[in-house]
Amino acid sequence: MNAKQNTQPTVLIVDDTPDNITLLSSLLKGKYNTKVATNGATALQIVAASPVDLILLDIMMPDMDGFETCRRLKADPHSKNIPVLFLTAKSLADDDVLARDVGAVGFLRKPVNPELLFKCIGTHLR
Repeated sequence: MNAKQNTQPTVLIVDDTPDNITLLSSLLKGKYNTKVATNGATALQIVAASPVDLILLDIMMPDMDGFETCRRLKADPHSKNIPVLFLTAKSLADDDVLARDVGAVGFLRKPVNPELLFKCIGTHLR
């Protein structure tokens, strides 16, 4: 079983709300290895320390928001090719455009639709 876990893609969940982390972790359990960060700075440290295959990134977080976190990920040669999917409760049309401008591959609204989440993750891990 450990060998199987090691071949599963690793998804980094970045969200400052514990309930969101719990929900996403439980949804992804068994299909993906998960790592968790509660802020952008920790996410950057995790990505610098060990590889991840995809990042689920909240936008509204204290200190460094998701847009700035994504900008920094995309500016770093070691993390620029990691797909970033924004998950957010924000609903402004400009947010979707800004998400793409900073390098995100997708934008999903909360509460997340699990089927859509899995389709997006699958598409960007191929």
